[in-house]
Amino acid sequence: MRKIFKNMLPYWHIIVVIFLLLGVQAYCDLSLPQYTSDIIDVGIQNKGIKHILPEKMPEEEYQLAELFMTDGEKDTFEAVYEKKDDTYVCTADKETLETLDDELLTPIVLTYRMANMSETDFKNTIAEALEQNPQNQITKESLDEMSIEEIGQMMQMELTTYEAENDDGEMVTYVDMRPMMKQLIASGAMTQDGIAQSREYMENMIDSVGSSTLHAMGTAYAASCDEKAGLDVEHIQKNYLWSEGGKMAAMSLLMLAVAVVVGYLASRVGAGVGRDLREKIFGKVVGFSNTEMDKFSTASLITRSTNDIQQIQFVTAIMLRMLLYAPIIGIGGIYKVLKTGAHMEWIIVMAVLVISGLVMVLMSITLPKFKIMQKLVDALNLVSREILTGLSVIRAFGREKKEEERFDEANRNLTRTQLFTNRVMTFMMPGMMFIMYGVTILIVWVSAHRIDAGQIQVGAMTAFITYTMQIVMAFLMLTMMSIMLPRAGVAADRIDEVITTNSSIIEKAEKETIEKHTGKVEFHHVNFRYPGADEDVLEDIDFTAEPGKTTAIIGSTGCGKSTLVNLIPRFYDVTAGKITLDGVDIRNLSLAELRDEIGFVPQKGILFSGTIASNLKFGRPEATEAEMTEAAEIAQATEFINEKPEKYDSGIAQGGTNVSGGQKQRLSIARAIAKNPNVYIFDDSFSALDMKTDAALRKALESKTKESSVIIVAQRISTILHADQILVLDEGKIVGKGTHEELLRDCEVYQQIAQSQLSAKELGLEEGKEEK
Repeated sequence: MRKIFKNMLPYWHIIVVIFLLLGVQAYCDLSLPQYTSDIIDVGIQNKGIKHILPEKMPEEEYQLAELFMTDGEKDTFEAVYEKKDDTYVCTADKETLETLDDELLTPIVLTYRMANMSETDFKNTIAEALEQNPQNQITKESLDEMSIEEIGQMMQMELTTYEAENDDGEMVTYVDMRPMMKQLIASGAMTQDGIAQSREYMENMIDSVGSSTLHAMGTAYAASCDEKAGLDVEHIQKNYLWSEGGKMAAMSLLMLAVAVVVGYLASRVGAGVGRDLREKIFGKVVGFSNTEMDKFSTASLITRSTNDIQQIQFVTAIMLRMLLYAPIIGIGGIYKVLKTGAHMEWIIVMAVLVISGLVMVLMSITLPKFKIMQKLVDALNLVSREILTGLSVIRAFGREKKEEERFDEANRNLTRTQLFTNRVMTFMMPGMMFIMYGVTILIVWVSAHRIDAGQIQVGAMTAFITYTMQIVMAFLMLTMMSIMLPRAGVAADRIDEVITTNSSIIEKAEKETIEKHTGKVEFHHVNFRYPGADEDVLEDIDFTAEPGKTTAIIGSTGCGKSTLVNLIPRFYDVTAGKITLDGVDIRNLSLAELRDEIGFVPQKGILFSGTIASNLKFGRPEATEAEMTEAAEIAQATEFINEKPEKYDSGIAQGGTNVSGGQKQRLSIARAIAKNPNVYIFDDSFSALDMKTDAALRKALESKTKESSVIIVAQRISTILHADQILVLDEGKIVGKGTHEELLRDCEVYQQIAQSQLSAKELGLEEGKEEK
């Protein structure tokens, strides 16, 4: 995880912008459920009325509204109303109205309930009042049989009634008890203690039910007063619905735009991280010595440079959109849930615990498999690369069936692991959906009871469900990331392993430079041992390759010839002793300066995709056409080059697959010649050439290398017959040093090699015998 974040640090400024944009997106996302709730509760149920104080109210209603207010509340109430004709108009601003919604909620709702008391509640209230009178002889049963008009006549009071549909659609008679209460207060029958008891009852209801439900009663009272005062309540409702709907649409469009921008920026960061990692890995691999290349297989390096980096790139882009967004929307959802006053937070806690348990179980099963999966990808790439590069050999030996079986085994191992993780993870989404739908059903079931009891409103339930789903989705996003991150973490570790591996070929901080460039190479009692090996491959190698002279190295297979010349350009570093170039230890030179002095032709000719010209100028791009042509002529390559329609502009396929082995080798030689170095190293580079071409090339090369040191590794005696100095290697040691004639006379190993390739007559041995 830390390594993934480390790769994102260079893009911190973009990440900050993404974080801010996600905040905007979360704000929009969290606002939409509240708009939905408001549309249901305010726009539909409350007819678009937001506050409990009416905009306008008739004089009679104005007086009745003060029935249950304290003296302080009356002063506050009267301060926000101004009398115009026979109505009172509210002059309070929005902020004041919001404050008064809380301050005057109790008396306003109490007034509303007294103005809209059902016949049943009315009779129950009268029965309770009569029971407190010891002289009362009227029973509750007899009261139930009386009509409202009869009860009014009995109490010598005029009662106001009206009929309306209740929540079940039935016609019910409602009683406005406020005129009666006014008469009771005026007559002294109802004291301030009675009013206080009514207020205490209402305050207890607010505490148990919640202010939001009672606020709906207050807005219903405001709507009835507005309607009595002549306002078009239906018009107010339509305006509110259009306004809220427009805000929802605007929020949705803003959220969509922000999501698009966040996706774009996250993709840019992901692509940038992928690009940076590829650059780092490539830079490291290019600087690796052969030691590090032996440590990491080519197939593994390819997997790390492609598949592993793609994992990091993908997860980075997703993480910036999901991992950052999840806590914002989750915390915001919890805050909004608490504001709904639904008191069902325990459902969310239960859902989160169930989800966490499910994820922990699934991750404990799949995490070890993710680590194995990347290694199996390496193995599959290794097998694929071996089969594709060696396809001709496989066909020649009829091994197609065996190699198919080997590939199938690697493929099946990877597929088996992937199927296991996929099958386990298939439980994730159905499990999450089951939990989400189960939570929704539970919320609806609990809310239905609370709505029926008048404790919450329908809009609050809708908002609670939406916020709960947002919180659950936030945890779902985190769980999805918890699936992706372990695999990306494995990939990050593998990439970091390459990046943090330092090359064993180290340049010194204080470098020396060559003052006089001649190309003189000297080995001073050099020993070399491969890392981890028990024995030296080369031992006490001591010789000098002088400018204008050719030094040839010959010996049996595996004696260390190629290893010896690989020490000169520092593909490996010596274990003991030193190698100097023009008197300077090559370890004290910069690699650029050292390798600029050398024209290296490897044992296996390697060409790069492009043209013949681009390959010949590979080591020296500024080489002129004349120099390039001269190099091709010396390497005996002009014959097949000129036969091509586009000559030097002819294309070379990747790896030089569209030219023969001999042509590839000649172009490799021409590439080194075109560089015009002070030291030429030919590592068995003439093996694919016929005897005639070999002889012509060496003859042409003599005139070109008169002022350069030439080191040739060869298997054929004919290639080195005329070398100024021949080194004979045997088991990593120099067992002979001299010219062809001297070695033929004094070195037994050289004699054996020579006699195995040339006849005694060709070697001149018969003439020697006759002279003796």
